[in-house]
Amino acid sequence: MVNFGLSDKLNDLMEVLSSSKEAIELENKYGAYNYHPLPVVLAKGEGVYLWDVEGKKYFDFLSAYSAVNQGHCHPRIVDALKAQAEKLTLTSRAFHNDVLGRYEKFIADFFGYDRILPMNTGVEGGETAVKICRKWAYEVKGLPENKAKILFANGNFWGRTLAAISTSNDLGSYNNFGPFVPGFDLIPYNDLSALEKALDDPNIAGFMVEPIQGEAGVVVPDDGYLKQAYTLCKAKNVLLIADEVQTGIGRTGKVLCSEYDEIKPDILILGKALSGGVFPVSAVLASDEIMMTLKPGQHGSTFGGNPLACSVAMSALEVLRDEKLTENAYDLGLIFRKRMNNMIQNTELVNKVRGKGLLNAIVINDHPDSSTAWDICVALKDNGLLAKPTHGNVIRFAPPLVITEDQLHECCDIIESTIADYEKTH
Repeated sequence: MVNFGLSDKLNDLMEVLSSSKEAIELENKYGAYNYHPLPVVLAKGEGVYLWDVEGKKYFDFLSAYSAVNQGHCHPRIVDALKAQAEKLTLTSRAFHNDVLGRYEKFIADFFGYDRILPMNTGVEGGETAVKICRKWAYEVKGLPENKAKILFANGNFWGRTLAAISTSNDLGSYNNFGPFVPGFDLIPYNDLSALEKALDDPNIAGFMVEPIQGEAGVVVPDDGYLKQAYTLCKAKNVLLIADEVQTGIGRTGKVLCSEYDEIKPDILILGKALSGGVFPVSAVLASDEIMMTLKPGQHGSTFGGNPLACSVAMSALEVLRDEKLTENAYDLGLIFRKRMNNMIQNTELVNKVRGKGLLNAIVINDHPDSSTAWDICVALKDNGLLAKPTHGNVIRFAPPLVITEDQLHECCDIIESTIADYEKTH
């Protein structure tokens, strides 16, 4: 039975939550165990900084998996949220609203596409792109009904829905969640020969790929990989779908990571920092030919394109442009990788540094099943910097793009001293 007399209890609960230990115990007791967070409870964020409930200050070197590129609680974005929230938050797409059209024009012009389909989360963006690609395959390319296939790369990650895990080769993602969605084929990442061979199948409709595989451990392909993949796809009338949910919005030192290869993906998926971490916003962009295969009632979302999201996203993109955050990511990324590469000359613990812009990672010279990377991240936390391992022995470093050079050097000092101390004691 629902307990409607909760207001006093909630007030009492908020007063009790004075320590990290108490907050973590509540999550462990009442929440699903679908995440394994570091033992820190955050209560406040501003720019590149976070504070826990005890008031300790940290550098954020994860940026909510690159959702907070513009920094925590950016005042311009928060002001846009507040102003719109006081007027109109949601109508659903049953009616027009006075913000959606302005947003659609703004973002289409910003990224150079004909049309946008607004959604809420990155995985919804991926699902949307897959549906649009299949629709185009049948109605434009002329594939036989229910025969369209979409290629994905090993190591991809675009969410936890059934469609997303149906494209995964990570046992932890798909084990005991079947049966899976058909029509998806996997090929090796950064392997043009494998792509060319796969494209011989006449039923291939699209190739969905991350310009850099973030969750896989910031895996950077060879220079020109995306450009050559695009050329191979064009030769077979196959759509190249760029998953830029994590690599987009300035993170890698270009507004879109695919700009490094001087291509314009047929379908572009955006999310995360599209809202500066203030509100769930994602988008799929494409040409008229591709997008207009959709007809009313064939795809949508109650919250997709809501006035609040549209206002926030426009402000977030304006901040990226006006504050030159993309340029900052490019310049500071060079400095960060130089510092890290200098560091690994003096340690046997780290054997590789990789990344672009301010999406970077260090590879720990240890087995992926070891606890070394996790233990180092706990030590980094104790020293005032928050990062998280991925794929066992990789530590991803992705600070907000508002970070300054002085702050970056301070963070590099923390990383270097933490690793040196860890190596001495283990």
